[in-house]
Amino acid sequence: MEIELKEIRDFIASIPPFDRLPQTVVDSLTENSSIRYVRRNATFPPENINQSRLYLIRKGALSHYSKDDELLEKLSEGDLCTKHCFDSDKQSKLTVDEDTLLYTVECEQLKEILKDHADVLSFLQTSASQRLKSAVNEIQYQASNSSSLMYTKVADILHPDINSISSGVSIAQAAQEMTKHNVSSLLIMQNDSLLGILTDKDFRQRCIAKGVSVEEPVDTIMSSDVLTIPSDAIAFDAFMLMTRKHIHHLPVYEGDELKGVVNITDFMRSEGKNSVYLNSAIRKSKTIEEIARHSAQIPSLQSQLVKMGATAEHLGNSVSAITTAITLRLIEMAEQKLGSAPVPYAWVAAGSQARREQTSHSDQDNGLIISDQLNNKDKKWFEDLATFVCDGLNQCGFVYCPGDVMASNPKWRQTVSVWQSYFDEWIDNPQPKALMYSSIFFDLRTIHGDKKLLKNIRKKILKKTRKNTLFLGLLIQNALQLRPPLGFFRDFVLVDDGEHNDTLNLKLNGIMPIVDLARIYALAEGVTAVNTTKRLKKTAGTASLSKEGSANLLDAFEFLGTLRIQHQAKQIDSGKTADNFMPPTEISKLEREHMKDAFKVIKTMQSSLQMRF
Repeated sequence: MEIELKEIRDFIASIPPFDRLPQTVVDSLTENSSIRYVRRNATFPPENINQSRLYLIRKGALSHYSKDDELLEKLSEGDLCTKHCFDSDKQSKLTVDEDTLLYTVECEQLKEILKDHADVLSFLQTSASQRLKSAVNEIQYQASNSSSLMYTKVADILHPDINSISSGVSIAQAAQEMTKHNVSSLLIMQNDSLLGILTDKDFRQRCIAKGVSVEEPVDTIMSSDVLTIPSDAIAFDAFMLMTRKHIHHLPVYEGDELKGVVNITDFMRSEGKNSVYLNSAIRKSKTIEEIARHSAQIPSLQSQLVKMGATAEHLGNSVSAITTAITLRLIEMAEQKLGSAPVPYAWVAAGSQARREQTSHSDQDNGLIISDQLNNKDKKWFEDLATFVCDGLNQCGFVYCPGDVMASNPKWRQTVSVWQSYFDEWIDNPQPKALMYSSIFFDLRTIHGDKKLLKNIRKKILKKTRKNTLFLGLLIQNALQLRPPLGFFRDFVLVDDGEHNDTLNLKLNGIMPIVDLARIYALAEGVTAVNTTKRLKKTAGTASLSKEGSANLLDAFEFLGTLRIQHQAKQIDSGKTADNFMPPTEISKLEREHMKDAFKVIKTMQSSLQMRF
C-alpha cells in the first residue's frame, strides 16, 4: 500500500467503530475512499457529488442543524457524518464552519464492505445521543438486577455481640436474659461448644403452646442441630440458605471461633434501608461525637448503594438527605444550648447539597438569611449558631469551605435586605468575582427555618435574570471555561498535575458543565428548581432548551454520574478516599466510547448556547 493510502488507513483504523474491524476490511474501506476538500461556508455535501456518501472529518468542522435551525451536533476532527447514509430526516442540513478535509465512502460500497460486521453498521446507524440513551438504559437495567448482598460478606453485617447462656439453665432465666439484652435469640453453649439456639419462635411453639413449665431446662425447647456459616461466606448465599431452610438466625464462625449471629433483619437492613436507619440514628444522637460516628458510615453506604444499582440521582438524594439530617440535628443542639432564635431566619445550603447531588463527604457551603427585624444585640446569637453548626459539620467530615463560603463568615450571615443587595449587584454588575458567587449562590436550598425568606429573594432574582441578557451572556462565557476533555480525533485530554496524572476529572470536565448549563437555562426561563435533573426537565421545550437537548443532557448527566459513583465505590472498597479522577483504563472500551458520546453532547449544547448569546 502506498504511503499516502497507509496514512489514511491508519487514521480510519483509529476511529470508532472502524477500530473494531479486521485490517483487511479497513484496507478495503481505504481503497474505496476518496478525499474531498471544502471551504468554509461552502455548500454541503460538496459540489459534484451525486451519490450518497459517508464522510469522516480529517481536519475542520461541520455543524448539523434541524429544519428549525436548532443545532443538533458539532462535528470536528475524527467525527463521522452519517446523515446521508442513514439519517431519515432529509430536512436537516449541514454547514461548513471551517475549511475542512474529508475522507468519504459511497454508502452502498460501505454497506457492502461491512455486510459481515453488523455491530459496526449498527453503530453508524445511531447518533451519539441515541447510543448514549441505550447505554444509560442498559446501566439502569443491569444495576436493577444487582443486589448488594452479592458483594457483601456475612462478617460485614453480623451482630458481633454474642448473647449466650449455658446449657441447663431454666427457660425463665433464658427469657429474662433475652429481655435484658433486647434480643430475639440466644445461643445455648456447653463450655465453648454450641449446642443449640433459642428464639422467640421456640418460646411460642415449644413452651407456651405446649404448656411446658418455665422451670424446665432451656435444652428442652431449644433448636438443636443448628446450621452455621463461615464469616467469609457471601451474604446472598447465607440469605438463600436461611430462606430455603425457613430459619431466621444463623451463627457465624471464623474457623473454630464463634463470631456472632446474623438474622433476617440484618439482611433487610443491608439491602437498602441503611440510609433510613442512618437518618434515624442521627436524629436520636445526643452529642456531636455520636453524630460524627454515624457520619463516618456515609462512604460505606455510598459503596453499598452503588452495588445495589442506585442511579447517580438516587445516590445524590440519599447522601444529601443524610447531610441535611446532620445539619438539622446540629441546629437543634445549638438552639437547645442558645435558646430560641430572636428573629426568624433560614439556614441555607449551597452547591451539591442544595442540588441534592452530593457524594460521600465534601466541603461545606452554607449561609444564614436573617429577617430584617434583626437588631445589633441579637447578632451574637446567630454568630454562635453559625460557629456551632459549622464546627460540628467539620467534625463530622464536612470540612470547612476553602473559600470560606459558610455561615460562620459574617459576609454570608446577613439579613434579607443585604442578601437581596448581593444578588442585585451580581446581576447588574457581573464582574468575575460576581460570576463566581453566582455559580454558588444561585443554587440555594433552605435546610431549616423560614422558607419564605429565600423564596422571596429567589422570586426577585428570577425576575431580573430573565431580562438581563448581558448577565446571562457573561455567565455563559464563565461556564464555558469548563469544557469536555476531548482533543484532536476525539482522544481524551487527560489531567497532568503530578498527583492525578493520566486521569479524567469527571466532576470538573463532565458533570459540572452540565450543572452550569442547567443553571443558566433555569435563570433564563425563571425556573425555581435547583436540582440539575429537575432544571433540565422543567426547561425542556422552552426557548432556551429543546426537548431533545434536554433528553440528551439528562442521559449524559446520568451516564457520567454513574461512572463517577462506580469509580468512587471502588476506591472506598479498597480503603481509599473517594475522588473524581478516573483513569480511562478503569472502564471498558465500549464505555469509553459512550463517555465520548456524553462529552460530545455537552460540547454541542455548549456551542448552541454560545451561538445564541
